Amino acid sequence: MITHMLQAPLEMLLVEDNPDDVDLTIEALEDTKVANRLHVVTDGVAALSFLRREGKYAQAPRPAIILLDLNLPKKDGREVLADIKADPVLRRIPVIVLTTSSSQDDIQRAYAMHANCYITKPVDFEQFVQVVQAIENFWLTMVQLPTAGQQ
Repeated sequence: MITHMLQAPLEMLLVEDNPDDVDLTIEALEDTKVANRLHVVTDGVAALSFLRREGKYAQAPRPAIILLDLNLPKKDGREVLADIKADPVLRRIPVIVLTTSSSQDDIQRAYAMHANCYITKPVDFEQFVQVVQAIENFWLTMVQLPTAGQQ
């Protein structure tokens, strides 16, 4: 756990169009001890531009992890997930689907497209904070992630 705190902050990409959920995620991450930098995009097209370092995202860092909502404007999160996992440069980045949908079809489809995990967002504020902190505690302190140069 200590090694992550001594390293440069881990880059995270949140793909979320709901401003309230963005604010809750930021608040939950601020309460933890893991050094991270959260980048936020609000639609699927911007997510892929960020990941591919296109246009205004030419200098974007490669995220260590992606938090992806499924219900996005411009390009659906399901399409974004499929594009990420089809790209040899991006496919190694863990994608955590964090969405309001608890549909078995969405869950099955996300895993079929190689999502690394699927979490249904709780409606309750405290539970939402606990979920985001649990994601961070597991994915950023326990899991060994590939370095940016290896992705």
